[in-house]
Amino acid sequence: MGLATFDFEKPILEVERQIEDLTSQKSNPKISRKITELEKSLHELKVQIYGNLTPWQRVQLARHMARPHSLDFIKAIFTNWTEVHGDRNFSDDKAVVTGFGHFGERPVAIIGQQKGKDTKENLARNFGMMHPEGYRKAMRLMRTGEKFNLPIIIFIDTPGAYPGIGAEERGQAEAIARNIRDMFTIEVPIIVIIIGEGASGGALGIGVGDVVLMLENAWYCVISPEGCASILWRDRAMAARSAEALKLTATDLLDLKVIDETIPEPLGGAHRDPAATYENVRAYIAKYLERLTPLPVPDLLNQRALKYREMGVFVEDTKE
Repeated sequence: MGLATFDFEKPILEVERQIEDLTSQKSNPKISRKITELEKSLHELKVQIYGNLTPWQRVQLARHMARPHSLDFIKAIFTNWTEVHGDRNFSDDKAVVTGFGHFGERPVAIIGQQKGKDTKENLARNFGMMHPEGYRKAMRLMRTGEKFNLPIIIFIDTPGAYPGIGAEERGQAEAIARNIRDMFTIEVPIIVIIIGEGASGGALGIGVGDVVLMLENAWYCVISPEGCASILWRDRAMAARSAEALKLTATDLLDLKVIDETIPEPLGGAHRDPAATYENVRAYIAKYLERLTPLPVPDLLNQRALKYREMGVFVEDTKE
């Protein structure tokens, strides 16, 4: 209770209110039995609703204001977090955080796209939309991590790269393209985790990795559902239909081999139980660090390149 809810969650909210009302009354056997029945019904309702979410409903959960952001994951999973600022060229982009920390006893380099938790912080963080200097800042961190043989952990959560005039003048497209190219040459393991929104080049600019993981209710696509609806139907209200067609959910992308594995979330989404979400992510990071760290550099780079070459391959049926 207390968290913002969406229309599809209203039946759950109603049962929770009934339980609260009964709990506030003086206890007796009849009320206790009723509470037990309602709690059972509540669990069944949650399983039914959250187990059958539409792509658009998952997009809504990915955007929930209480959903954990990159710094939440960083502070919960890593120790000795030390942030590194600036791209040594123009400025320090607040839409992305970069730095170093320890995963257990292992030092690692960390990058995370950062949104705000309220309007003031979102304005300061530019709603998680990176400028060119943000992508250059991220690459600076990657090269430093490579120099000291540190695995790189990347958290993606962005509605897209910033499309402003200043960003274009400073080379937004070039910065993203250069990062995509150069990430194939980084000689240490790269683990990418999509924790919320993964929109277009804004995500791809720091999204090349040896393994790409995705939280259950995150989304990852070339365009937002609203943007797609505006182009195809000239109507943003068609966003739900767009989300269905775009195949942007973790399940769809796993089937299409765009991502490597889905990280489960607590029932109702990561914001319902952040601590459990952090532990799930921690376990997956540990698993893939164990797999990737022993690989010789040539094997690591070859596997990374092959992974992306195989994406989007299809065989056309030429039979008439």
